[in-house]
Amino acid sequence: MFIYTVKQGDSLFSISLKYNVLLDTIRLTNGLVQTNIVPGQSLLIPLYTYIVQPGDSFWMIARMACVSVDQLQTANPSINPHFLQLGMVLIIPDISNHLASTLGYYIIRSPELDQALINDFAPYATYFSFFDYHFDYNGDLNELNDLRAIEAAWNRRVIPLATITNLTEEGFSPDLVRQMLNNPAIRQRLIENIVTLVSTKGYGGINIDIEEVAAEDRDLFSGFLQQLSDRLRPAGFLLTIAVPPKESDDIPWFEGYDYGAIGSVVDFTFIMAYNWHYAGSGPGPIASIMRVRNTIEYAISKMPSQKIILGVPLFGFDWTLPFQTGSRARALSNQNAVHLAMQYQVPIQYSEIDESPFFEYVDEKGRLHAVWFEDSRSMCKKMQLIHEFRLEGIGAWHLSLGFPQGVWLLTKFFTIEKA
Repeated sequence: MFIYTVKQGDSLFSISLKYNVLLDTIRLTNGLVQTNIVPGQSLLIPLYTYIVQPGDSFWMIARMACVSVDQLQTANPSINPHFLQLGMVLIIPDISNHLASTLGYYIIRSPELDQALINDFAPYATYFSFFDYHFDYNGDLNELNDLRAIEAAWNRRVIPLATITNLTEEGFSPDLVRQMLNNPAIRQRLIENIVTLVSTKGYGGINIDIEEVAAEDRDLFSGFLQQLSDRLRPAGFLLTIAVPPKESDDIPWFEGYDYGAIGSVVDFTFIMAYNWHYAGSGPGPIASIMRVRNTIEYAISKMPSQKIILGVPLFGFDWTLPFQTGSRARALSNQNAVHLAMQYQVPIQYSEIDESPFFEYVDEKGRLHAVWFEDSRSMCKKMQLIHEFRLEGIGAWHLSLGFPQGVWLLTKFFTIEKA
């Protein structure tokens, strides 16, 4: 398959004729309800051959297909890359031989909705991390109506994980973490409650998503994970963790996370490689490829690459301009970002430096907006990093947001490991 970037004057019909693919196939693959596409929009074309078009070069085709020039040449040994002719048919190479684990976070909603989504995503998932179990100041956990979701996951050969967080009504609480880590009795009570949870509900393990750990609690947090591992592993349960994206040892707000110590204890880490720009910041790329690469390079200097699942965002942000300190952008799914550009008929731009799409529009009240999000092109670049660094796999926050092209990209790049 390959990614086509819409040009001025294109229509879904003209693109379908150009590549000899059904219009409805393009529409369904890309989750499009309307057909009023805009310049700069990326469309995933689910074909494993490519018909050479005017102006094409071998390098351009390789980039569209998310493969290297060498891979494209190997798949087409009889083609001279310097003498392409219109109408030539090139084979797009199969690069799915990377055995990868995938993890998708899923917010428990209702038994019926949960089962439907689990059934949809199960063929592409190794783990589902169900969200969320949060602890209180006594080390107790809330209740969650997740039994049917757990059963559905196992039935579809996906390992269910319970997500343990420090969420409160006000957000992730550093005070809650600090009290738990610094009070041995509460810490032990939380560990016992976690072990009881996974044992009684039938989980395959847990995913720790404890955020805003203070620098002074760094060793206590690593010690907490070791204590938890000592209880879970003898019983055959997995211990996994979500960690913020550290690019060096010198990032003050992430000093509470010792990648080396954490990597030595857990089965794998889900690196939240996103939110470099977020709701409370000014506009910009959510997951610039440069920052993602820096994070991976730092991580593999501290832990084996086989313990790293790269987390990608299924969301973007819509900022009202000019950005005012204290204001917050509106979060939206990647798919809704595309629909927004189509609604306002504005072109989508693409930062080659960041490998990130963005656009601006003016709303009905005359206010200027900037939207940054992820699309097939930017996701392709992140998946290429997983190949390059031989990481364990890829994960996403969160599945309910949807990303129609995602399952196609997963099967292009990976062979999904199953339970």
